[in-house]
Amino acid sequence: MNLFSLLQARAAAGKPVRVALIGAGKFGSMFLSQVPHVPGLEVPVIVDLDRDRAREACRTVGWDAERIAATSFTDDGVRAMNGPIDVVVEATGNPAVGIRHARAAIAAGKHIVMVNVEADVLAGPLLAQEARKAGVVYSLAYGDQPALTAEMVDWARATGFRVVAAGKGTKYLPSYHDVTPDGVWQHYGLTAGDAQSAGMNPQMFNSFLDGTKSAIEMAAIANACTLDVPTDGLLFPPCGVDDLPHIMRPRDKGGALERSGVVEVVSSLERDGRPVFRDLRWGVYVVLEAPNDYAADCFRQYGLKTDASGRYAAMYKPYHLIGLELNISILSAALRGEPTGQATGFRGDVAAVAKRNLRGGEMLDGEGGYTVWGKLMPAASSLKIGALPIGLAHRVKLRQDVAHGQVVRWSDVEFDANNETVRIRKAMEAAFAAQH
Repeated sequence: MNLFSLLQARAAAGKPVRVALIGAGKFGSMFLSQVPHVPGLEVPVIVDLDRDRAREACRTVGWDAERIAATSFTDDGVRAMNGPIDVVVEATGNPAVGIRHARAAIAAGKHIVMVNVEADVLAGPLLAQEARKAGVVYSLAYGDQPALTAEMVDWARATGFRVVAAGKGTKYLPSYHDVTPDGVWQHYGLTAGDAQSAGMNPQMFNSFLDGTKSAIEMAAIANACTLDVPTDGLLFPPCGVDDLPHIMRPRDKGGALERSGVVEVVSSLERDGRPVFRDLRWGVYVVLEAPNDYAADCFRQYGLKTDASGRYAAMYKPYHLIGLELNISILSAALRGEPTGQATGFRGDVAAVAKRNLRGGEMLDGEGGYTVWGKLMPAASSLKIGALPIGLAHRVKLRQDVAHGQVVRWSDVEFDANNETVRIRKAMEAAFAAQH
C-alpha cells in the first residue's frame, strides 16, 4: 500500500518510471488515459502497427499536443525496448507476437507486463522462468481479471484461509460455445451496424461469449496460483454473489465443485436465460474456508454471508477496470520488483474444440472464430491426448475431419515444427512435463 509514495520519491529524484506500450487498442488506450494524471510515470514510446491510429488514440483519451509530440510512435516493438525503458507492456492480444515481445523484453533486461493473456497461457510458465533467471519481472496485468483474482487468492492464503475456489463471473449459456462472429451481436443487444460504427471487432467479442476467454483466464489463474482445473472443463454454474459460499464448494459438502482448490467461472444467467440475482458478471471472487471454529464464529459475528455450515465464505470485487488499473502492475514491477500474478507452473491449458463438424482441408481461425472455441483442460490431460492449444489454432489446416465438440489434436493439423511459436510452446511442454 505504498506504491504512490514510492513513485513520488522517484519523481522527486527526477527518475520517472518509463514505459513502452505495445498495442494502442482499448486496453492500451484506457492505460494511456491515466498517464497524464500520474506524476512520475512516463510513456516515451508507443508501438502499434498503425502509428496514426495510436496518435489518434492518444488524442481521444485526452493527451495534449505537447505530450503527443514528445512521444515516439513506431511499429517496431523490439527496437523500442532498446531505449531507457523500465517496463514493457504487451497489449497486442496476438499470442505469437506477444511471446516474441516478451522474450525480447526479457533479453533486453526490461520488466514485462503481459496484458496478452493468450500468450501467457500458451507459454507463460516458460516465459516467467526465463524472466526470473534474467532478474526481471514477468507479470500478469492488474485490472484484468486474472491478476485481480490472483491478488485475492494471495490475500486469502496470507491471512490463513484455505482457498476453495477462485475465478470470475461472465454471461454464459451452453449454446454460446457454437456461436460465430455472424451471430455474436444479438447476444450483446447490438446490431451489426451499431457494432461496426463503434469499431467493435466481432471475432474478439465472440471469444468472450463462446467461453474461450474464460478458459484462457482461468488457465492463467491456475498456473499463477497453484489451483486445480476442473477435470472436464469449466462448469459455469449460475450463481450470484450471495450464493457463492453455498454453490462454490465441493459436491460432498453440497456445492457444485468436484473438489476444493479449483478455478471456476460463474454465470450471470440461469440455464433458462433468466438473469441471476445480484450477478458477478464483471467481477472476480474467492471462496474461502475457515480453518477452525473460532474463525467460523468470526465470519458470523462480522456479517459475512456463509453457507449453512458457517465454514465457507466469499470475498468478491464486483467490477474490474482493465487498463485504468494497469499502473498497479507497472509500478509493482518497477518499484518493488514484484509481479501482480505470474505463472509458477503448468496446471491449466486451453484446447481447441470444434464448433461444428470440421472437414479435412479447412483452415482454423482461432479464438472467437467460426471453427473452434477454447476449452479449459488440466495440463496433464491436454499433454496426454496431444491437444492443439487454442493459441496455435490460427491459420492452420486440418489434415482430417474433426467432429463437432471434439478436441482438435496436433495430429489433426498441418503445422511447421520450425515455427518459432511452435518451438517455444513445445519447449514449454517439455520443461514442465515432469510436473505431471
